[in-house]
Amino acid sequence: MLKNQEDVVKLIQNDNRMMELVYAASKLNLPDWWICAGFVRTKIWDTLHEFENRTNTPDVDVIYFDDKNMDEKTEKELEAKLRVILPDIPWSVKNQARMHVINDIPPYTSSEDAISKFPETATALGIKIDKNNKLILTAPCGIDDVLNLELWPTPYFKETRERASIYEERIIKKNWKAIWHKIKVHHI
Repeated sequence: MLKNQEDVVKLIQNDNRMMELVYAASKLNLPDWWICAGFVRTKIWDTLHEFENRTNTPDVDVIYFDDKNMDEKTEKELEAKLRVILPDIPWSVKNQARMHVINDIPPYTSSEDAISKFPETATALGIKIDKNNKLILTAPCGIDDVLNLELWPTPYFKETRERASIYEERIIKKNWKAIWHKIKVHHI
């Protein structure tokens, strides 16, 4: 079924709705942008669970990295632009160049660096199209966990007790096992 990154890219390429969202985000021409997290993970887990209907996600996360304009107001303006293109989507746009302040951690160096520091390896994923309209998947923590239906913390969230507790709280709050019964949740 899904064995590697190429299979995931093909899966998303063949999903017209997902590609519509990717093309919408690309119209913003943001530096170092990705649609990430649940947008990608949900598609993979739905497919591996053979769901006929798409699982709704609470938001569609578009991230980018622009250390020259870190005004939160810009993010809201970008969300508004996306809502004009696709008003039925719960867009969330965040500049990763400023998110370290909110997360109280050292600054990220890029969007991929930020993705590598998401709480779960299965969520540390991003998708975008490049200037040649080629779909690109990033998985800085690898893709095995999401394909094997395993929920593990990223290396970054294993480093301290505080981050480990955030990971554990997310497992409870998100309750992914109630949606995708085949996943195996690992605790620290």
